[in-house]
Amino acid sequence: MSIETLQPPEWPRPKGYANGMSARGRMIFISGQVGWDDHGQFNSDNLTEQVKQALANIVRVLKEGRAEPTHLVRMTWYVLSRQAYLHQVREIGAVYREVLGKHFPAMSVVEVSGLIEPRALVEIEATAVVPDEAHGDLATP
Repeated sequence: MSIETLQPPEWPRPKGYANGMSARGRMIFISGQVGWDDHGQFNSDNLTEQVKQALANIVRVLKEGRAEPTHLVRMTWYVLSRQAYLHQVREIGAVYREVLGKHFPAMSVVEVSGLIEPRALVEIEATAVVPDEAHGDLATP
């Protein structure tokens, strides 16, 4: 397999993320996705619902790149409120698994003072690697 989770055996097993990933293949870089729909409209001011939409947006970009959530190797989440994130972490975990399944790449969550979109409560960047054998010759995207 061209994507491997890196877990030092003496470390405690992380919950909801990987300590590291190793991958070989075609790389896809996804810019920060916020919780708006395909018309650029926010349908909720709830953090969990915005996370669900941002993750769905990531899946849509992956699909455009002929990739799947299992190809994700790194995600960086920017949240406006660490407290809100921790308060809703169970709900966020449930929508994460609903949208992306039980694939947990290397992740970081960073609290920020603001995002460019005024209604955005979260923005998520992602990197995926599609193994070469997954789609044959990838010299031409």
